[in-house]
Amino acid sequence: MYRRLTLTLAMLASLTACAAEPPAKPATAAAAPAATPAASSDAAVRAAVAKILPTMAVSTVAPAPFPGFSEVAVQGRVFYVSNDGKFLMHGNLLDVARNENLTRVSEGVLRRDDLAKVGPDRRIIFAAAKPKFRVTVFTDVDCGFCRKLHEQIADYNRAGITVEYLFYPRSGPGSPSFEQAVAVWCSADRRAALTRAKAGAILPPASCENPIASDYALGQRIGVDGTPAIYAENGVQIGGYAPPDELLVRLEEVKAGRF
Repeated sequence: MYRRLTLTLAMLASLTACAAEPPAKPATAAAAPAATPAASSDAAVRAAVAKILPTMAVSTVAPAPFPGFSEVAVQGRVFYVSNDGKFLMHGNLLDVARNENLTRVSEGVLRRDDLAKVGPDRRIIFAAAKPKFRVTVFTDVDCGFCRKLHEQIADYNRAGITVEYLFYPRSGPGSPSFEQAVAVWCSADRRAALTRAKAGAILPPASCENPIASDYALGQRIGVDGTPAIYAENGVQIGGYAPPDELLVRLEEVKAGRF
């Protein structure tokens, strides 16, 4: 009995030693490190977005404010994707306790950083004498609501809203609207030229170094899907056209965090 027990213990010790010390592999055949859970999750999330939105590039992947999901930025928009890549949600995530729209906050941060890179030398600015707010407006000279907004530019300024224009010719590079935007930029008085163009005047073709293509690319990157597209200083999208008094109310709501 004692002899059989001794032999059994010896065999177990031998097996344990073999499991703990496998034969060394040649240096050229070293195993690749296993993917970490975070790396696997990131890959699954990106693959899910690529499947649903194949033409759009993912900017960032970060933990979502709720467990099991990642917050994904795609062209200025935020999506929520399960870490296993099985589910994708697009919509507003609300923090009930703080009555805060977390999705719009995140999207605002994305746009704010991009818009902050565009200095005043690349904008056509209609400044308020006593500014309360500053908005960036992506505009198209041929857009009906863009023209309606510009007809009231003095009223926006009187309400304390400084309007800073960037161009977004909706029909794209090479279109008549794009060429008119270039003609406005190349004018000696850009503000007056923009006002004329928005009133229906056809400006003569012009050529100069201009930011129109860069403005258009920026608009695409941050998710402009119509004009006018109005953004507050913190990057939050206010929406499209709004009369001066309504826009002022919306900006005050954004400032107070009620949006």
